[in-house]
Amino acid sequence: MTHIIDGHFDLLLDVAVQREQGRRKVIETDFLPEFVAGKVNIIVAAIFIDDKFLPEMGMRKALQQISALHAEASESPDKIMVCKNADDIQTAKETGKVGLVLSLEGAEPLSNDLSMIRVFYELGVRFMGLVWSRRNFVGDGSHFTPKREGRKGGLTDFGVQVVEEAEAMGMIIDVSHLNDEGFWDVMEFAKKPIIASHSNCRSIVNSMRNLTDEQIKAIASTNGVIGMNGVNIFVADTDEESDLEHLIDHVDHIVKLVGVEHIGLGLDMIEPFMKYDSPGSLDELPRKDFDVVKGHAKIPDLIRALSKRGYKDEAIERILSKNFMRVYREVWK
Repeated sequence: MTHIIDGHFDLLLDVAVQREQGRRKVIETDFLPEFVAGKVNIIVAAIFIDDKFLPEMGMRKALQQISALHAEASESPDKIMVCKNADDIQTAKETGKVGLVLSLEGAEPLSNDLSMIRVFYELGVRFMGLVWSRRNFVGDGSHFTPKREGRKGGLTDFGVQVVEEAEAMGMIIDVSHLNDEGFWDVMEFAKKPIIASHSNCRSIVNSMRNLTDEQIKAIASTNGVIGMNGVNIFVADTDEESDLEHLIDHVDHIVKLVGVEHIGLGLDMIEPFMKYDSPGSLDELPRKDFDVVKGHAKIPDLIRALSKRGYKDEAIERILSKNFMRVYREVWK
């Protein structure tokens, strides 16, 4: 079996807090056993900034999370490494290490300064998630539930510049959490494959965080990839139905629309981080959230479920890593 990529994990939120409290080797101690048990080789580690730190502390908190990851890699050099290109990912695989790739989940740390893109690129950030589910200088996010608000906007003029500059730098544009208006603006201005790192199908679960059939087709038209999200509220309409089978229903739907070449994993596991729930972030969720895949060690259960559904090894390998790797090789310099 090929290696496994989880295209979205809020790892650094926890690691940075733990390190502030004096702990070291947090990834090796708390997370690595799960990664190894699930044979997960590559983790896309999201940089997420809680509402309470914005706007004043957005950049500082992002830099603290990046610093935490680099410190962890230096403390556990035989176990984990920071990956900045496809060759690094191959090295991680060959040396038996877990490779970690940095992603901005929302461009808030840039503020409205385009020159910060280069700074974050040099520090290892390789994905530009334009927004979280809120408005920033780039554009508007998709709320989890309807909110009272004024007219929604697409990408701002600054947002268009961010898309173009990030692509030119060698970052992958990530449209998860972006609203519909902004999504179609990205499709107009982006020139390279784009991803939705952790989004499912809106025709199955009618959440703005999921993608319409037309959006799925648009991402596929760029040769991009959609990472399957394992959070219950994006998997099924009821908690009782939120399970592996219903998650694979989303896989089936995308396969029928555009083929298996455009699916990856972006499981967005949240249960390890629910201790950080705060007003303005998760309070607006329509129901209490949980993970359909109970930790990275349980990914083999997902693989078996795909196999039972009729997916052959080649298709499963595409979903687990090959599709994302295709995009990485094309966009990263």
